[in-house]
Amino acid sequence: MSEENKLIIYQVFTRLFGNNKTDCIPNGSIAENGCGKMSDFTSKALSEIKKLGATHIWYTGIIEHATQTDYRRYNIRPDHPAIVKGKAGSPYAIKDYYDVDPDIAKDIPERMKEFENLVQRTHRNGLKVIIDFVPNHVARQYHSDAQPDGTSQLGGNDDPEQAFSPYNNFYYIPRAELQGQFDMKGTASEPYREYPAKATGNNRFDAYPSPNDWYETVKLNYGVDYQNGGGRHFSPIPDTWYKMLDILLFWASKHIDGFRCDMAEMVPVEFWEWAVPQVKERYPDILFIAEVYNPAEYKNYLFRGKFDYLYDKVGLYDTLRAVVCHNESATAISRAWQSLGGIEKRMLNFLENHDEQRITSDFFAGNPRKAIPALAVSACMNTNPMMIYFGQEFGEPGMDSEGFSGRDGRTTIFDYWSVDTIRRWRNGGKFDGALLSESQKELYDLYRRILNLCNQEKAISQGLFFDLMYANLNGWRFNEHKQYAFFRKHGRELLLIVANFDHIPADLAINIPSHAFSYLELPQIEQCRSINLLNGEEEMISLLPYKATETFVAEYGVKILKVKY
Repeated sequence: MSEENKLIIYQVFTRLFGNNKTDCIPNGSIAENGCGKMSDFTSKALSEIKKLGATHIWYTGIIEHATQTDYRRYNIRPDHPAIVKGKAGSPYAIKDYYDVDPDIAKDIPERMKEFENLVQRTHRNGLKVIIDFVPNHVARQYHSDAQPDGTSQLGGNDDPEQAFSPYNNFYYIPRAELQGQFDMKGTASEPYREYPAKATGNNRFDAYPSPNDWYETVKLNYGVDYQNGGGRHFSPIPDTWYKMLDILLFWASKHIDGFRCDMAEMVPVEFWEWAVPQVKERYPDILFIAEVYNPAEYKNYLFRGKFDYLYDKVGLYDTLRAVVCHNESATAISRAWQSLGGIEKRMLNFLENHDEQRITSDFFAGNPRKAIPALAVSACMNTNPMMIYFGQEFGEPGMDSEGFSGRDGRTTIFDYWSVDTIRRWRNGGKFDGALLSESQKELYDLYRRILNLCNQEKAISQGLFFDLMYANLNGWRFNEHKQYAFFRKHGRELLLIVANFDHIPADLAINIPSHAFSYLELPQIEQCRSINLLNGEEEMISLLPYKATETFVAEYGVKILKVKY
């Protein structure tokens, strides 16, 4: 991906995308509820995703993970149901780093070939491929059936008598059996047994994980002695480092284009500093995106850890969500990007992903249109990547009670299920949208216009950004708590982008400070023609430091006015 392009990532939960089942039952098995396959991503499907404006597709849940589905006939060891969340299991409880999840294969023995074909098909349709790399934890019964000859199992050479050893792959609670504060039997006839107990994935170093812990996972040991002051034992290089580098290189060799690294901040930055350059030496264009939530660590993971991009969750996402829900002033958006101190171009923006509640859910906005101003801000305010989650573009509410995942405003990652809006859009593979409601079609068109503008307009994909908020505090015809305005500029093209988070239309007068004219090298124009890029309508506006620019923005509306001079 050349630097001229802005990354627009379409995250899709692979096993849910192609499932056509209309009458799923809570906690249903794969036989009862069905399951989407990699083959459902046909050339037609991929070309439609590209039409939305996507440049990359993140296939979530590719690598084999723990499940309650029995695949013994394919020589895959079963998992004890007590340590699998939901019938389908979490894609973040990896069971074999070297294999593809059997759920998503049409022909299970050929599942790796099906994945390789999916990568080729995606590339042929002009999209790049991102998959998860889950480095911090694995399923409790991790066992690789597919790892290359000459490599040893994770934990195969561990000394479980040692709570911590830099030579171990896991952390142990010696001489203690796992006594989880959850049902240790599940649907099995015998309870799950683990002796000695291993530390749980969310840094729980005892034998008593609770239902709120990541109890289905065990923590990997990168040489940090957490129980004794966090001492770091990185020389000689810990065995886990070599094993994880091999896994990264294995998947990179499949011609993927990037890794989204799960909970990257729970793995020491020294590992990334060591591993990422080695992967990039062989695959120079491969992307590394980190899920990091601690702003104090951002620069560490970008500059030492060599990541390309980091999640902007606790900054922009949390801020925009609060503004949309009227819990925060729109002036907080300026504070959010300013707090990044110059790394804003390296942050991945989003309003939905598999961890967060759906915009349309009762827990967030309840109405997808309320987030359109936030979408425009998130997608257009800088050159950095933007991500959307499949179904977001249709206002998927995520309000089903799927089973393990209750009615929580999220689309389940634990259950076999079907996503209503995606199923309607797919319409049996025709992708004609015939089953979508008019409001869903209108929402989709708006998403498509905004996301496509991100790469059609160089002012957005490459241009300068100028925040107009400081000149519009206490404005006579501008409510800084409900509206947000900024410029993007490239060459002799200027975009004025105005977002109205209010439930009422706004007749605005926007002040343009003198500094904007000098910084962006703008001419002063009494009357100039602008085009609203979202509907093609013309509008005469002024560009002057001493006279406000007047425009009108509908409730929950956005204007992207383009001026050429």
